[in-house]
Amino acid sequence: MPGPVPGPVLPGPVRPGPVRPGPVLPGPVRPGPVRPGPVRPGPVLPGPVVAVVGPTATGKSDLGLAVAGALGGEVVNADSMQLYRGMDIGTAKLTPAARRGVRHHMLDVWDVTETASVAGYQRLARAAVDDVLARGRVPVLVGGSGLYVRAVLDGLDFPGTDPGLRARLESELAACGAPALHARLSTLDPAAAAQILPSNGRRIVRALEVIGMTGRPYAATLPSYTAVYDAVQVGLDRPAADLDARVADRVDRMWALGLVEEVRRLAGAGLRDGVTASRALGYRQVLRALDGLCTLAEARALTVRDTRRFVRRQRSWFRRDPRVHWLDAGSPGLVADALAVADRTLDR
Repeated sequence: MPGPVPGPVLPGPVRPGPVRPGPVLPGPVRPGPVRPGPVRPGPVLPGPVVAVVGPTATGKSDLGLAVAGALGGEVVNADSMQLYRGMDIGTAKLTPAARRGVRHHMLDVWDVTETASVAGYQRLARAAVDDVLARGRVPVLVGGSGLYVRAVLDGLDFPGTDPGLRARLESELAACGAPALHARLSTLDPAAAAQILPSNGRRIVRALEVIGMTGRPYAATLPSYTAVYDAVQVGLDRPAADLDARVADRVDRMWALGLVEEVRRLAGAGLRDGVTASRALGYRQVLRALDGLCTLAEARALTVRDTRRFVRRQRSWFRRDPRVHWLDAGSPGLVADALAVADRTLDR
């Protein structure tokens, strides 16, 4: 694990006022940086909430920890795979000692056999955020799972599931492949198809499931920028070449720390049966090696390649949100810069 992000620490925690519930703030999102100025008239949102977002290997966990420590806050995890118990090395989960006494929420919530549910995460994570706010502290939402971040901060509703329909669609996916189902989605809902890669079988199946259940376009359920908390999002990024190198170093550290043994242990606990957990980066590739489908060296190389591709998708997701304040993750003044952005929300 990389060490803590350097930077100044404020002389004391900044404590927000009491939580003030209110309706969702209407109106379009204004792109651009937050500037000091008069408080906007209208309904007051509960908050403040600080979110640290961006691609894998940018240093979000360390910055989130530093920000929470400086503001007297608590971290709420928004990494979909850190929700799983026992998935520690491959998700770069901070150890209890590395958390330096800062309370963390939404870690180790599910067994590896459980299928991830954004709706379930939303319910639990918002309860955690509300609890932190009610105790007069600042929730610091940290993670690179874009939909999970949006599920907490924005007014998203997630349709339920139809197990029978889902099973039929997954059977078709296995038999026909993702491109064939994507072609069907393009006919039923061109707007949704334009936002989902033809290779992303899981999202295609979900889109077709929602269309089949609701009779409405899946695009109608896609995220909208309607906030439910008074939040500021700090985005971390680095040059592509720098991130590529950091990804390779990150995978090397995971192998050295015992990722293969962690996967072997979790396989004995049912990891292969976990629809979501078994597909996690690093875990999927090591499982292939343990099943004799590739060598461990090949699994390592595939983990690096697939993580780099994932980083590019994360960057594309977060860059679409005009509310994110982007910072250079390699800046020596990163913590001070992030706190300055957060202070604008805390003070308004």
